[in-house]
Amino acid sequence: MRYQNVCVESAAYVLPDETISSEEIERRLEPLYGRLRLPEGRLELMTGIRERRLWEPGVLPSDKSIDSGELAIAATGIDRQEIGLLVHGSVCRDYLEPATACRVHHGLGLSRRCVLYDVSNACLGLMNGILQAANMIELGQIRAALVLGTESSRPLLETTIDALNRDLSLTRNSIKSAFASLTIGSASAAILLTDRKLSRTGNRLHAAAVRANTDFHQLCQSFRDEAVGSGMNPLMATDSEQLMREGVATGVETFHEFLRTANWKPADIDRTFCHQVGGGHRKLMLESLGLMPERDFVTFPWLGNTGSVALPVTLAIGLQTGHVAASDKVALLGIGSGINSVMLALHWQTTLVGGRGACPAAPAGPTASV
Repeated sequence: MRYQNVCVESAAYVLPDETISSEEIERRLEPLYGRLRLPEGRLELMTGIRERRLWEPGVLPSDKSIDSGELAIAATGIDRQEIGLLVHGSVCRDYLEPATACRVHHGLGLSRRCVLYDVSNACLGLMNGILQAANMIELGQIRAALVLGTESSRPLLETTIDALNRDLSLTRNSIKSAFASLTIGSASAAILLTDRKLSRTGNRLHAAAVRANTDFHQLCQSFRDEAVGSGMNPLMATDSEQLMREGVATGVETFHEFLRTANWKPADIDRTFCHQVGGGHRKLMLESLGLMPERDFVTFPWLGNTGSVALPVTLAIGLQTGHVAASDKVALLGIGSGINSVMLALHWQTTLVGGRGACPAAPAGPTASV
C-alpha cells in the first residue's frame, strides 16, 4: 500500500500517575515465590521492565481516550468538525455495547457526519485504525481522522496475582503462561491524520505493509470477553517464548514487503518505533531486521507492555523528546498476537505533540514541538 495524500498530523498520550514496580509485584506474589522457591528479581531481569502504570479504580477507557483525543486535536488547532472518522482501537473498552467510540465521539463534540466504531485486534488495533483512516483519506472520502485508545492493566494484573497465589497446583513450568500478564501496563494514545491540503506539518504517510500468520492464533488467549465497566476479572494465557519466535518471524516477512513497498533499504531508516514487549523481544526483532538499536526508541522499561497503545504512546513520547528530526524516514513496526503485523513508513517534517503525565524521558510541560 502506498499513499500520496495522507499526513500524520499529531500524536498525543496520557499516562497514569500510579506506578507499580516489578519488585512490588514479586512482593505481592510472595506466597507463590516462597512455595516454588523462585528467585527474586527474575521479572525485571527477564523482561527489562522495572515498572508499569495503573489508572485509578473506576476509570473507563473512554475517560482517558477523550483526554488523549483532546490533546491531539489541540496540538494541531484543527477544526474538530473536519474529523470524518473516529476509531477506538484498544483491547479495553467501556462495555460490550455500544461501541466505546460513541462516548468518545460525544465527549469530543465531533460532527454527526463522523463515521465511528471500535476496532479490536490485540496489540494492533490502533495501527489497523490508522490504515483504515489513511485509506479513507487517500480516497477523498474524509479530510481528517482520529485514531485512539486506552488500555487498563489493573484488572488483568490483580486477577493474575490472585490466581497465581491461590492455585497450589501450579509448578515452575505451568506458571509460564501467566508471565506475560505481569508485564502489562496502562496508557492512552491518540493519532490525528489529515489530507495533505489540510496538513500544517507535511508528515506524509508514505507506505504500509501487512501480514497475517494465523497458524499461531492460539499462542495468546484471553479466557473471557469482558468490559471494564462491568468490573472485569480477566485472565490470559500466553506461550511467550513461541509467540516471540513466531512473531519476529512474521515481522521479518512483513519487513521485506515493507522495504519493497516503500522502496527503502534498512540503512535508509533514520528512526524506528516497535511494539513494546520487553528487552528480549526488542533485541531479537532489531537483529532480525538488521536495524540499529541506537535508532530505536523504547518506553517498556517504565511503561511495560501497554497493548494496542504501546507503539503510538512510544511514538508520541519519542517525538516529544526529539528522537525524530525534520526529513527523517520513520518506521513504525507493529506485531500483535494472532499473529498479525502492520508496518508504516513515514516521511517526517514537523512535530505536533500533546502529552499528559510524568515520564522519565520527557521534558516538563504539556506539549513539545520540533
